[in-house]
Amino acid sequence: WDEEEEPEEIETVLKVVPPVYHKYLDVFSKVKAEKLPPHRACDHHIKLEGLLPPIGVIYSLSNQESETLRAYISENVEKCFIRPSSSSTGEPVLFVKKKVGGLCLCVDYHKLNAVTRKNRYPVPPMNQILTIFNGSTIFSKNLVNDIFSDFLDVFVVVYLDDIMVFSSSEEEHVKHVTSILQRLRENNLFSKASKCVFHASSVEYLGYVVSSEGLTMDPSKVQEILNWPQPRNIKALQSFLGFANFYCCFIKNYSKKITSLTSLLKKDSPFIFNEEALSQFQTLKEAFTTALILAHFNPSLPAMVNTDASDYALGAVLVQVNDSGKHPIAFDSGKLLPSELNYEIHDKELLGIVWALKNWRAFLLSLSNPFEVLTDHSSLQYFMSSKVFTCCQALWAEFLSEFHFTITYCPGRLATLPDSLSRRDNVYPERGVDFISKNPHNFHQVIKQDGIQESRFFSIKVEIFSDLVDRIQKEVWQDNDYKEILKQLARGESVPDYSLEPKAKLLLFNDIVVIPSNEEIQLNILQKRHDSPLAGHSVQGKTLKLIKRDFYWAGMNQFIEYYVSSCQKCSSNKNIHHKKFGLLKPLSILSSPWNSLSMDFITQFPLSNNFDSILVVGDRFS
Repeated sequence: WDEEEEPEEIETVLKVVPPVYHKYLDVFSKVKAEKLPPHRACDHHIKLEGLLPPIGVIYSLSNQESETLRAYISENVEKCFIRPSSSSTGEPVLFVKKKVGGLCLCVDYHKLNAVTRKNRYPVPPMNQILTIFNGSTIFSKNLVNDIFSDFLDVFVVVYLDDIMVFSSSEEEHVKHVTSILQRLRENNLFSKASKCVFHASSVEYLGYVVSSEGLTMDPSKVQEILNWPQPRNIKALQSFLGFANFYCCFIKNYSKKITSLTSLLKKDSPFIFNEEALSQFQTLKEAFTTALILAHFNPSLPAMVNTDASDYALGAVLVQVNDSGKHPIAFDSGKLLPSELNYEIHDKELLGIVWALKNWRAFLLSLSNPFEVLTDHSSLQYFMSSKVFTCCQALWAEFLSEFHFTITYCPGRLATLPDSLSRRDNVYPERGVDFISKNPHNFHQVIKQDGIQESRFFSIKVEIFSDLVDRIQKEVWQDNDYKEILKQLARGESVPDYSLEPKAKLLLFNDIVVIPSNEEIQLNILQKRHDSPLAGHSVQGKTLKLIKRDFYWAGMNQFIEYYVSSCQKCSSNKNIHHKKFGLLKPLSILSSPWNSLSMDFITQFPLSNNFDSILVVGDRFS
């Protein structure tokens, strides 16, 4: 020990650090830690974005805080950790309570951070870190810098300056901790013994309690929730829900338990903490006292994903099976988007599977064996072997092909857990006289009632044939393009791709009715397949597909394209993508005749001397 080491500090270190690590006691030396380390490649620099640092507002301090501030400045100036500054800017200080008692000095740098060039060092997600502890029974925790790149995820996890060493046996754990202490000594880094925990069967880490059994909530955090006072305003309620949301993965039906509370956060809703909200507030606090233990994920164990979809929500549970039975790994539930509410039940159940596998992709791709997906929709068992998909299903099938799994049918009565997550009361539509306005996704006006007469509810195909079959038959036999083909078929000869309909004697091309080169008949068919209320003025491609089901004529693509593009109703109802037209400009007043002439044709007159149109020319001066 250093001669300047305080006896109380030595006593604390000897009490916390096990004897097996006493040869590394210098790593816990407070005196050595107070000396500046040598320069390294990772020396800290703050780079600004070319802006002047902002000036902060000084906060008022209590007597205790002022004394702590003076002691901190005096101590760290003496250590040469800080020095007097003559900067043109500054930031305020504030204090937070330490776990072990006393005050911790902090500086409010949020304004300075806003103009600081960010260091984009990737911080691993907390939920990813918490999945690494499977099979570990002994834990040690420390506060260090990130210098363990070759140990990471093997027996060490690091979150910022918080490190956890985990092992499956006592002997292995001693080797692992020794490696960490040796690495600290080599890098001239030190740890504070009072913040260390050695050889524990469970330890608090990142707000959770980690043990060999799984993850549980930190009892001190749960106690804070239980002691939380009733919120008096939106800000207080947001603070409570933000704290509670951290542990929502432990609470079954969590989103249902906060329905009345979240409704108070709506922008235009008054904050009225009524009996219903108070009841949910108390119920939620009680739920944290009975939360389940979430088991550690083990990639070598069999896994099951149980999913369910209701009309308005999705639910899923990830479960693994070991010798003692089934253990939950994670719960999840979600509300369907407005566009997803219109899916058929088959697609909603399929969406539930895709949604669950996306959420737990990191888990499921790590499994050494195929996993099982349980659903209460029996037809999904054969989805991956289907030959025909919709566009949406094709995208889902491509995503699902990444996983190695089987879909098993599980009757609804056996799937109560995911059912309860997807059939929460709060996700169902509101009731009342304004049901339609509050739930527009449930209603879609296809055809106006006053636009259809009762007699028109017939098949378009039947209607067209009943009106045109005689004309089609007569005209096609007179069409020069088909006369020879019809004669051959009438004699019983075979013509490739062509046949004769036995009853109406219509010419068929690949079992589709051939329409003669008569624009009036073609136009009649096109109007019934495009203009009628049941056809709905479809776009060119859809109209062409609709007509090609039953009819064929030469040049039909160009004919239909021209007709649809010149349809007045389609033009007036389609979205406008061009710039707005300018203002109308009146024509100038003429001073003499023959300066401005206008002309147009009047057409479709009865034939007179083989003419049916008139060219009209007008002088604007007259």
